[in-house]
Amino acid sequence: MQIIIVGCGNVGRTLTEALSKEGHNITVIEEDSDVVKKVVNRLDVMGIVGNGVSFSILKDAGIETADLMIAVTDSDERNLLSCLIARKAGKCNTIARVRGHEYAKEIGFIKDELGLSMVINPEYALASEAARLLKFPSANKIETFAKGKAELVRMTVSEDSKLCNRSLKDINKEMNLPVLIGMVKRGEDVFIPDGSFILHDKDEISVIGTPRKMIAFFRMMGKPTAGVHSATIVGGGQTCFYLAQMLLSYGINVKIFENDPARCDELAAALPEAVVIEADGTDRNELLEENLAGTESFVVLTGVDEENIMLSLYAATVTRAKRIIRVHRPGYNELIGTLDVGSVLNPRNITAEKILQYVRGMTNSLGSQQIESLYRMYGERVEAIEFVIPAGSPVTGIPLAELKIKKGVLIACINHEGDIIMPTGSSRIQAGDSVIILTTHMGFDEIEDILDRAQ
Repeated sequence: MQIIIVGCGNVGRTLTEALSKEGHNITVIEEDSDVVKKVVNRLDVMGIVGNGVSFSILKDAGIETADLMIAVTDSDERNLLSCLIARKAGKCNTIARVRGHEYAKEIGFIKDELGLSMVINPEYALASEAARLLKFPSANKIETFAKGKAELVRMTVSEDSKLCNRSLKDINKEMNLPVLIGMVKRGEDVFIPDGSFILHDKDEISVIGTPRKMIAFFRMMGKPTAGVHSATIVGGGQTCFYLAQMLLSYGINVKIFENDPARCDELAAALPEAVVIEADGTDRNELLEENLAGTESFVVLTGVDEENIMLSLYAATVTRAKRIIRVHRPGYNELIGTLDVGSVLNPRNITAEKILQYVRGMTNSLGSQQIESLYRMYGERVEAIEFVIPAGSPVTGIPLAELKIKKGVLIACINHEGDIIMPTGSSRIQAGDSVIILTTHMGFDEIEDILDRAQ
């Protein structure tokens, strides 16, 4: 597709890199010439220095023939105006990032009236992700496939876990797991394990199965399967407000630490069911006085990454609560991977992933590709892909044990007419099924890409 990206900040650069790797023709528009130069030199994209609101600049970028324009500048109004001009000039699909809380209740109206394909609020998206994790506190991350019928859940193996220091073969033999352990991250290494693979303390495993079987699995592991009943949030910004609204609607007790008196008044008025504490949430004594040890979840949303990390590490010493932190800087990824900080949410990554999912769906509708959904994980070293199987595919009607599949590929799940099947060697894929694969190969477009033609 021909895609124009207006704005080359963190989200813009992430999208540019990901979409160019997927073979799209990308043109970026950015007012900072040094940023444009760096992006163009590093990636196979076109770059234009200028204002993405300008019709002449958009015309130079090819708006009249573009399939999609994504506006992710720092200005909500500029993003919306860029999309409006793009719709009038090129009749292309448009996506705008809109962060201002004053627009939160008007997103649907704005989207419909301006004819936008998608409007995304990073703070709201992050709050939604955090709320989903608090409804299933044993998970580090949850992805969904097959229209919600299958889940890919990441969790960390602890030293006292029934899985620790045992091979997958022995685990399945003795416990008859209702799910499939399809991926393991150990330090900086990522594996698609076979039966002889032995799990260790602090391994992060990716487990796939139906929601019901996932609950059964966590029960077998002695992990909680119901949502939390209480949440302590440090940092009373807009993400906190959205999250608190969601949690209160679930019947969860919410306590908020915020040190700005004016913001405390705003939160107390807007969230009368929440307990708003005017205090420094980074003060350990304040946290202990307000029963940090008794909370079931601890969410740190201050604007300082280092504070968020340190607070989560401290909380781990006094409570077994589910911990979630917000981290903005991508440079901390490697450090965080070595620390027990709980679930880490990055608004840039969440925003980019939501937009990428839309673009992939749009690509599928325009072309003949079979991809229903796709997630990139662990620094884009692993893909989880859901393929819809066409008639006549070379993978149909053959027992999986007889398919010559590339190394680094795992057929994790088959959705046959709404029934989720955890495959065995005798399982067969049929036309019309959707199949979820995990792979360390990048860029699969069709299900037959999993086959090793050299064998």
